[in-house]
Amino acid sequence: MSPFLEALLGMRCPGCGGRLDLGGLCRACREELKPQHGPNLVYLGGYRRWGRVVRALKYGGKRDLLEAIVPPLAVGVRQTWWSLHGVTAVPTLPHRKLARGYNQAELLGRALAKALELPYRETLTRQRYTPSQTRRRLSERGELPEDTFRARAPLEGRWLLVDDVITSGSTYRRARAVLLGAGAQKVYGACIGVRNPNVLRDVSL
Repeated sequence: MSPFLEALLGMRCPGCGGRLDLGGLCRACREELKPQHGPNLVYLGGYRRWGRVVRALKYGGKRDLLEAIVPPLAVGVRQTWWSLHGVTAVPTLPHRKLARGYNQAELLGRALAKALELPYRETLTRQRYTPSQTRRRLSERGELPEDTFRARAPLEGRWLLVDDVITSGSTYRRARAVLLGAGAQKVYGACIGVRNPNVLRDVSL
């Protein structure tokens, strides 16, 4: 949908709830999107600030948000010395992808790969259902079973693992462990938001 139609229909910015003066995300929110760096991770900020953007992409079908989200993430990755060989994303189960029509992490990963001029590859499959970490209480979040993900094929080189949000870090750690077990030399991360800053150290281990 064009910015003119969004404004005409009175649509609100998913980032701040204010007037939508640009497509997808308002100008003020776009100016706030700055890459941040944790150990081996690039992200755009806390979930408290960008959670509505994550939910709009994940549940609201707002794919046009990628046009605002991807450039600062790409800048953040370019600021590192990772020398990546490719980009991949945390997979979802087929029924979830069918219900939404897409996997938001894959959309983000493919767009980021294009911006970075790197190949995108579906390296993992998700084998086990687990409740959404984002929708669970902190006390309910735990480490995912070891067989949650499976590698599609052997890997080599350094990979960027993309997800929309890191909540407890459990999903990211499991996916990264499988990639390393499949032969990846190193796995780095990128996401929109981090729910709890305390997990930044844990996901780097």
